[in-house]
Amino acid sequence: MEFNIYCDESCHLQNDDRNFMVLGCVWCKETLVKEVHSRIADIKGRNKIARHGEMKWTKISKGNEIAYLDLINYFFDNDELFFRAIVIDKACLNHQRFGQTHDEWYYKMLFELIHRVLRTDNEYKIFLDYKDSQSGYRSRKLHEVLCNSKYDFQRQSIKNVQCLPSHEIGLIQLCDILIGALGYNQQKLSTNQGKLDIINLIKKRSGRSLSSSTLPSELKFNVFFWQGNSHI
Repeated sequence: MEFNIYCDESCHLQNDDRNFMVLGCVWCKETLVKEVHSRIADIKGRNKIARHGEMKWTKISKGNEIAYLDLINYFFDNDELFFRAIVIDKACLNHQRFGQTHDEWYYKMLFELIHRVLRTDNEYKIFLDYKDSQSGYRSRKLHEVLCNSKYDFQRQSIKNVQCLPSHEIGLIQLCDILIGALGYNQQKLSTNQGKLDIINLIKKRSGRSLSSSTLPSELKFNVFFWQGNSHI
């Protein structure tokens, strides 16, 4: 079976006045991608957002929240869509101790996010949000490490890792909203009622508090709270 995995991040910079960083991915069967993107475009259209416009956590307000509530309900209503996230307390970071840069650590965490999703009997195409001019090199390195971890030396299972601009990809936009909600909830922010309404809907539909890890076996809405360990 073939799957596409779409990844995004929130507050990934080391010094951005945000205590928590969130990495996330949304995935589904490759055969369903066109249909899912069409449905996301329909949600935009009926809520007076351009079908090719970008839905984004930072754009949510009380005035436009209906579109975002529709998108969250679509995610939970679709049994073929899945989400995983890692929430990271940046106070736990100690790059000097492990002889790494923040950027190198960032890609280690992307590996931690993705490799838990992969099954050797499936095929995957992985798409990252375009980050900077080095994204191409780093995505190739991530591809190599993921393949090695699964003994997929011929790249028969993990077909490719590619960077795409998020404003063109509805599934990356969905991921952005889900991880944005996790980060906003963890920061205990409360100034945007539209965002709070989105968070409350996610809590209701997932049955989770969004403040603690789910079971590792959770498939639909999987969250892991990372607080540092001895090797990363």
